[in-house]
Amino acid sequence: MNKLLTIITMALIAISALFSSCRKDIFTKDPADKLLFSSDTVQFDTIFTGIGSTTKYLIVKNPNKNKSINIDRIYLGRGSSSKYRLNIDGKTTEKGFLLEDYALMPGDSIFIFVEVTINPGADDLVEQDSIIFESNGNTQDVDLVAFGQNVTLINGKMITHDTIWSADKPVLIYNSAMIDTLVTVTVMPGAKVYFHNKSSLFVKGTLKSLGEIGNRVTFTGDRLEEYYRYTPGQWGAYLQDEVGNTRGVYGGIHLLAGSRYNELNNTDITNALIGVQVDSVVTADAPTLKMKNTNIENSKIAGLYALGAHVEAENCVFANSSQYTVACWIGGKYSFIHCTMANYSVGVRQNPQLSLNNYYTYRDENGNTQISYRDLTEAYFGNCIIYGYNKKEVGFDFISGASANVMFDNCLIRYENSSELTQSAPSSFVDNIFNEDPQFASTTKPYLYNIVEVSAARDRAKVAISETIPLDHEGTNRMTFDGKPDIGAYEYVPEEETESKFFIWK
Repeated sequence: MNKLLTIITMALIAISALFSSCRKDIFTKDPADKLLFSSDTVQFDTIFTGIGSTTKYLIVKNPNKNKSINIDRIYLGRGSSSKYRLNIDGKTTEKGFLLEDYALMPGDSIFIFVEVTINPGADDLVEQDSIIFESNGNTQDVDLVAFGQNVTLINGKMITHDTIWSADKPVLIYNSAMIDTLVTVTVMPGAKVYFHNKSSLFVKGTLKSLGEIGNRVTFTGDRLEEYYRYTPGQWGAYLQDEVGNTRGVYGGIHLLAGSRYNELNNTDITNALIGVQVDSVVTADAPTLKMKNTNIENSKIAGLYALGAHVEAENCVFANSSQYTVACWIGGKYSFIHCTMANYSVGVRQNPQLSLNNYYTYRDENGNTQISYRDLTEAYFGNCIIYGYNKKEVGFDFISGASANVMFDNCLIRYENSSELTQSAPSSFVDNIFNEDPQFASTTKPYLYNIVEVSAARDRAKVAISETIPLDHEGTNRMTFDGKPDIGAYEYVPEEETESKFFIWK
């Protein structure tokens, strides 16, 4: 009996499958049965001329639940002259390719992937085309639109003479670039420098980024789609061995030993592996790097990574790194005045965002671990905000074999057990504020690190420090605006005042 039942069940399944198969082979000829598209336009944001785009996709669906649609043809409107490339259902097209007699089953879909390359000789053009579908006597189309921009392409190049990068044309760096010894690259106000994946700017000579308030310089990755706006690690180089294993990371902007007199003014550095790396070299007569009104944000490893360096920073913002916003290791000399260090990036972060140490370890020729002592001759933090979602946002790793002269002067700091931190010899803490929320304008997208009216940083800056840097990140005179300067890079300005000021800049 059970055997007979099994045979009957199997027969019914086979009949059902045959019937279903027959149903799928039934094609509609009704012009009312049209294809359905996930979008009527596939749009690419700014594409650099001569460089292939990211890949976009389009979904094409048969909305008929009972009958198949035979797509007679799929092709590009501009045929062989098209700048677009298609991959239809896993099949890569050539120029002028057209797909014929494609059966789309009831309720089924296909994916069409789209790429574009724009003519290198073009300048600020719009590249348009369309994907055309013919079925059931209907002609349907989906628009393709890409906005092109010409660039100065630097591909794995050593820059051997003094160079100016202006705002007239963006610079795109492929396969990294290096500024040679005794050579200066000057980046003018409003200039934009883009980096392809795994690319860095190595500096043996000098980099001067001369942005202005309201006309800033930008260093960022070359993926300009909104999806990548806050994605860290888009540029900067990994150091790999001969078999491809990662052995280290280079900074996005990497100031090598011997580099000197570098400046970053009114500059935005975003989405790198390491925003700025400064190697162990101290110029006797000046800092290796001076930073003013500069933002380093959305770094995968560290915003500022300084190794025994000499760095001075004022009115700077170091924000949202997956590990450290500022790491000053292997000693050195540092000054941070009216800076904001804020880390609210998504994800679990075990490290404090500000990290200081005075040594490094290495293995000698016998494989034994050795310690090299490096004096932290000075690390001064005045009127700074150091805050984030971790309960301990400052970390020390000092050993007795080298000096560690650290002072936090009137800073707003997040550290859950403040007495634990302030007793960390040989550090000095003077007039600091602990664990009071600075109330940034936005700690989620879009991240905004100016403070609001009820901020714990408002009106609490030490005047003697503020007098040395009277203008804030946006050019507001913190000494005269309301008579009470604020801690951090930004002076609080009511919204209506901000809008009026911005209008004047424009």
